[in-house]
Amino acid sequence: MAGRPTSEIVSRRPAPPLRPFVTWYCGYRDADVGPRRHRGLPSPYLTVIVTLDEPLVVAAHPDLRIPPAEYGTLVGGLHTTPVLITHDGRQSGIQLSLSPLGARALLGLPAGELTGSVLDAADVVGPFANQLRERVLDAHGWTARFGVLDEMLSAHLDAGARLQGEVVHAWRRLLTSAGAVPAAELAREVGWSGRYLSRRFGVEVGLSPKAAARVVRFDRTRRFLMRQAAEDRGLLLSDVAAECGYYDQAHLAREFGEFAGCSPSRWLGEEFRYVQAGADTLMSDSAT
Repeated sequence: MAGRPTSEIVSRRPAPPLRPFVTWYCGYRDADVGPRRHRGLPSPYLTVIVTLDEPLVVAAHPDLRIPPAEYGTLVGGLHTTPVLITHDGRQSGIQLSLSPLGARALLGLPAGELTGSVLDAADVVGPFANQLRERVLDAHGWTARFGVLDEMLSAHLDAGARLQGEVVHAWRRLLTSAGAVPAAELAREVGWSGRYLSRRFGVEVGLSPKAAARVVRFDRTRRFLMRQAAEDRGLLLSDVAAECGYYDQAHLAREFGEFAGCSPSRWLGEEFRYVQAGADTLMSDSAT
């Protein structure tokens, strides 16, 4: 017999030595909430997931040639199309948001080798993936589980991994500007040609500076939409476009369609059914 639907989300910053590489831990648990489909949207962070009870079911990978699969632990690189995740009403685990500049230090390879991929974590970091999950499963409560992550990731960290300062500067400029700095300006700032910066970005980040800027802007936009919906604020897509740096509403709609595979209002309706008014707070997605 199904129980009462419950959802739990608990977030915490990692231990200070890990913060240059990992931005957040997010523990989640849903029980008896009914079958769901979740769009894992492009973001400026690599994804590491350690599941607790049920495996994570990826129904559609960014590379559609890869068949659906289940994962106990996974690593996902930067991507520009959604990952579709399904569950039957129950899911639980911890998601880590990993800076692409931390890939060498924590995963032992540059982020460019993971672009567009969702992989079993054991295929990336070897036995450490299963050891980490076993320790997390043995811990009781979110605080203890996060403590395991702090301990094991700190011990696993290759603090000697170094990146070119020019790449670090360009990436941080994109983040702090919400993707508003043109690639040509980034190249001038670091003293490289645009072609060389794009090549180094492709290796260490996994996207070109232009593509990375689009993903950063999109990530800011969907977070802005989340906040507005959670606060039950009605808004026009034209206003969202202006706030988030798009030319106009049509530009926003095209970018959202490419990165999310659907319109902003449909995404809100699917992801935030619990938000009163939900997608109804948005005007039409079509350009007018």
